[in-house]
Amino acid sequence: MTRAHTRTLTADPLGGTVSRTVLPGGLRVVTESIPAMRSATVGVWVGTGSRDEAPELSGASHFLEHLLFKGTGRRSAMDISAQIEAVGGETNAYTAKEYTCYFARVLDEDVPLAVDVLADVLTDSRLSPEDVETERGVILEEIAMQRDDPGDEIHDLFAAALFGSHPLARDIAGTPETVAELERDEIHRFYRERYVASNMVVVAAGNVSHAETVSMVDKGFASSVTDPAGVPAALRDSNAVVPPSGSSVTVVGRDSEQAHLVLGCHGLARRDERRFAFEVLGAILGGGMSSRLFQRIREEAGLAYSVFSYSAEFAETGLFGVYAGCAPENAHRVLELAREVLAEVARDGVDAEELVRGKGMIKGGLVLGLEDTGSRMSRLGRGELLFGDQLSVDEVLRRIDSVTLDQVADLAAEVLTRPRVLTVSGPFADTDFTGT
Repeated sequence: MTRAHTRTLTADPLGGTVSRTVLPGGLRVVTESIPAMRSATVGVWVGTGSRDEAPELSGASHFLEHLLFKGTGRRSAMDISAQIEAVGGETNAYTAKEYTCYFARVLDEDVPLAVDVLADVLTDSRLSPEDVETERGVILEEIAMQRDDPGDEIHDLFAAALFGSHPLARDIAGTPETVAELERDEIHRFYRERYVASNMVVVAAGNVSHAETVSMVDKGFASSVTDPAGVPAALRDSNAVVPPSGSSVTVVGRDSEQAHLVLGCHGLARRDERRFAFEVLGAILGGGMSSRLFQRIREEAGLAYSVFSYSAEFAETGLFGVYAGCAPENAHRVLELAREVLAEVARDGVDAEELVRGKGMIKGGLVLGLEDTGSRMSRLGRGELLFGDQLSVDEVLRRIDSVTLDQVADLAAEVLTRPRVLTVSGPFADTDFTGT
């Protein structure tokens, strides 16, 4: 009989003891035990997101996220929410391009309930035809609401333009057309194929015992998440080719009071060792009120209320974008200033004061963000699911501290000169940004 494999990963001075067990069926359990806390967050991470769907199934991961809370063989939808809320806890879920996360935050004494509810939801959802139809309407309303918010929609438009025919280009929620056509049997098959042991990680952070958590997970998930013969599922198309970079302009005409712009390019893949330097570069460019973009566009020129840069890393590529929201008459000048800042940093790099400030922003954000169990759970879940390991907080801080001016300058010269994609939403014609 195959036995579970357990090891302690870190005993972090800035956190707790992180331990990892792989159960016989391939399910991974990671905990961070912090006895000083009186709460805990339990999360189940599934390595399936919008990029893993066939084009005709676009939106299936997000649809499934909704449906799993609608009832199981043991609990109704009301039972699922009421049992957690009765102990002052909360439960929720979200879907991303490469994973889906389900979680519950409770008092430490209620961890057994949280694990039991999540295990029930993840392994025994009914997916009744009636619930499928009810949630279909809810999701279509959600898509419509998102499209009515150009500040949200512009980022989806940017990703679609940047990634082209690659699965990363697809909207997480799908389209009204694909959601309207998804059938219950298709969603159920997707559920059974994807929600398997080797593709899932259970994480608990807070005042938890690793051994007790493993025992609860083993019991709760044993019924239906063991892969046949324990063979890891090959679930992602590793042959998906990222389209070559190319410059493009996408304009969505809207009768709106504000223009929304995203200017960006391909970034770094998730496992690129330069990712810490790239984070520092992003903070310097558009990470706060002292950033170059904020100072130039808002503080000096007064042309926008909101301006920032952001990045995202995926398995084989990434993205970098600069967002600004401004009055339509200021859009071209804002775009011009953003390009000036990117060109300056690409050509000249950054100075020592900016480097220190950028490092401080990243380090402070990391440590301050770990003051609740939910953030700790998320860090562990992403580390295990996306990287297959855990870096201690100390190690991450060390890597950020080790970033040099030359590393940032080299990255800026490489990334910020790549062909750029521009997406614009506002009261414009298609030709208003031609040649910009």
